[in-house]
Amino acid sequence: MSNNSKKPTHYVYQVSRKDADDKGHWTRIGAAWKHQDNEGFTLRVAAMPLSGELVVRTPLPEDASA
Repeated sequence: MSNNSKKPTHYVYQVSRKDADDKGHWTRIGAAWKHQDNEGFTLRVAAMPLSGELVVRTPLPEDASA
């Protein structure tokens, strides 16, 4: 696993939507590190939502420095 790297390859968000057409409210709740074999991820989350969706995305350019 490559989770030894301090910089995450992805971020984890909780997304809550009012309806199917709503873009939703995105809250970053954690980070993810891609495994070296590209077959999975290690996730670290600060919260586990009871509703909504979990979305894992690559960092946006402005997030890459965080």
